[in-house]
Amino acid sequence: MSKADAPRHDPIPIGEIAAPPFVRLPDPHTVFATRSLRFRTLAEGHQLGPYLLFLAAISECQHRIQKDLPEPDLPADDTRERAREHAMPPLDRARFTPDPACDLTLERVLAACGSCIMPAAASAALARTRDAEAATLAAMMASVLADAVPVEAMAEHMFVAAALQLHFARLAARLGAARLVAVGDGACPACGGPPVASLIVGWHGAHGARFCACTLCATLWNYVRVKCTVCGSTKGISYQEVAGGTGAVKAECCEECRSYVKILDQRTDPALDPVADDVASLGLDLLVRETGLRRGSVDHFLLGY
Repeated sequence: MSKADAPRHDPIPIGEIAAPPFVRLPDPHTVFATRSLRFRTLAEGHQLGPYLLFLAAISECQHRIQKDLPEPDLPADDTRERAREHAMPPLDRARFTPDPACDLTLERVLAACGSCIMPAAASAALARTRDAEAATLAAMMASVLADAVPVEAMAEHMFVAAALQLHFARLAARLGAARLVAVGDGACPACGGPPVASLIVGWHGAHGARFCACTLCATLWNYVRVKCTVCGSTKGISYQEVAGGTGAVKAECCEECRSYVKILDQRTDPALDPVADDVASLGLDLLVRETGLRRGSVDHFLLGY
């Protein structure tokens, strides 16, 4: 592992607009298909190849089962407006109640994942999840949304998380970016979830800007660079990467809260995906944790790390 200097804020190219959007909402019809392709690309020659291919198949299921899904129930207009006034996320994870669209999404995800190639242990976990009673599934959803998945049932909860990712991405896509406001450091303005990673983007109008990526609903929100995405500190920020790497994936480390979250530079590689590349760079996690720092992000496909 090597230590990298804090990245400088790059000058915005001529013709760019120096005001990136605050939020980019997800497109559920592309995000999971793109992620599936990225997982497959990363799997080639990778030590985690079989697992990455498994996750590629799950992402493909998330994409494929969307056809004819009913629209999820958004919170009422006055509820969303009240959340905006009080700088709260309009999708309240703590008070979430599954609607018919969510129930059908979970049913379809669990059925579709049955065709995925997976280890026997994962297949058994999928079977237990498919056989679970409604109350048990509701409790599993609540555990995922609270980022409090029990260690003994991580595999089962991963399948539930896959369904919730799709459901919340479909909800977030309909919120209206202009109505979202900052709700706090390290919190998605749509659902309040933590970031899985952050991205330095090369988009027109936002070149060199940093966006956090929500682990649940896939919303991206603009966040100041060289600032901890966990505690908001601008002191004691450093960057670690695997020796000999391209610099595209680094760990942004904070001495104030002793945590780290990965930062991905899409200017180096535009294909970088916050979830897929987080999983594929697990080796970086293992190296950074040797320094005593804790992982400050959540990835439903890396439960337990």
